[in-house]
Amino acid sequence: MADDAERARRAIDAVWRIESPRLIAGLARMTRDVGRAEDLAQDALVAALERWPRDGVPDNPGAWLMATAKRRAIDQFRRAANLERKQEELAFDVGLAMALQGDIVAASVEDEIGDGLLALIFTCCHPVLGPQARIALTLRMLGGLRTDEIARAFLTSEATVQQRVVRAKRTLAESGVGFAIPEGDELAPRLASVLEVVYLIFNEGYAATAGDDWLRPDLCFDALRLARILASLEPREPEVHGLLSLLELQASRLRARTAAGGAPILLLDQDRARWDRLLVTRGLASLDTALGLPAPAGPYTLQAAIAACHARARTAAETDWVKIAALYEALARIAPSPVLEVNRAVAVGFAFGPLSGLRVIDAVIAADVLKDYHLVLSVRGDLLCKLGRYPEAHADFTRAAGMTRNARERELMLERAAAARWGGGGASPS
Repeated sequence: MADDAERARRAIDAVWRIESPRLIAGLARMTRDVGRAEDLAQDALVAALERWPRDGVPDNPGAWLMATAKRRAIDQFRRAANLERKQEELAFDVGLAMALQGDIVAASVEDEIGDGLLALIFTCCHPVLGPQARIALTLRMLGGLRTDEIARAFLTSEATVQQRVVRAKRTLAESGVGFAIPEGDELAPRLASVLEVVYLIFNEGYAATAGDDWLRPDLCFDALRLARILASLEPREPEVHGLLSLLELQASRLRARTAAGGAPILLLDQDRARWDRLLVTRGLASLDTALGLPAPAGPYTLQAAIAACHARARTAAETDWVKIAALYEALARIAPSPVLEVNRAVAVGFAFGPLSGLRVIDAVIAADVLKDYHLVLSVRGDLLCKLGRYPEAHADFTRAAGMTRNARERELMLERAAAARWGGGGASPS
């Protein structure tokens, strides 16, 4: 009996992680309130925790959760003083009859669920929310992560995350943000906000800002899952496929990015046999899709094209750095940024020699906009090593080690500083 209960609890955890975005999206579409939708979904989860260990896991657990939550929503509406108005809204939006007849999520309503998911993504990533609030709300509503899991991923307290989520839901409600997919001129900037959130979540997993671990793979795969959902919901948007391609290709290297003890292994030093070829194939296919759509390549597509150059090179020596440098130039024309220039300096250094790369990175330093960004000095140290200017490289690596808040990166920088002191420490992008 105890084993059955434990199996049921594990099943509930797994079902919740998979089904909660669809559940919350469907309920938010019904109630027009993301906060209430989450409360109803949680009520259904509590009901599952009570009944499934006793009665067994139903054949369609997602449909069971949805039916339970919708019945509770209808009960709430019935108890409300404005019952008539709510019932009219309910009947108009999702069909009260379907809800009362058992709410089986059938193929015929997949389009509705898809629209609901898409509306939920756009709502969680609305520009009225700050970046941290968007990330927390997206991971909570669409990633199915609990508050403690989000806090652990971003090395902050549960109370902080809880406050962000509560304030975000309150802001959405007070701002009158509608639960809808934006249209017309509003779509492009709102989509950009959504893609940025997914991109930021992935990046935090790919190279953690702080803490003892360089990688947080769970965050990478949460972001990848969101990108795949977006691509299925917005198949005609090239930048959605561009972002998906970028994340698939970057994620393919995760197993090779750290040694057994967690020490970082930079790109050119990685064992490419450990790259996930399935993810590489999926990433290249998504890039083809993005490039095949009738629109100029955007920032994510160009970054994916750069990642594809690395993915296609069988060895580090076969990397087409001239093409990568050209892609960075194209990227700089449509989305200029100091961080991009840091990456371009690496590519230019490999393609046209370290002195050329050094000119690019010194221009970044002269602009005085990335004073606290440790990778500026790391890249400069690499280029100086190649030029045989080891004392300067040692100084830059040492300063970079003092800037990073990630323990693994700090160790790496100090190792390279020590190597530069003795005349070593070659360049390598991450």
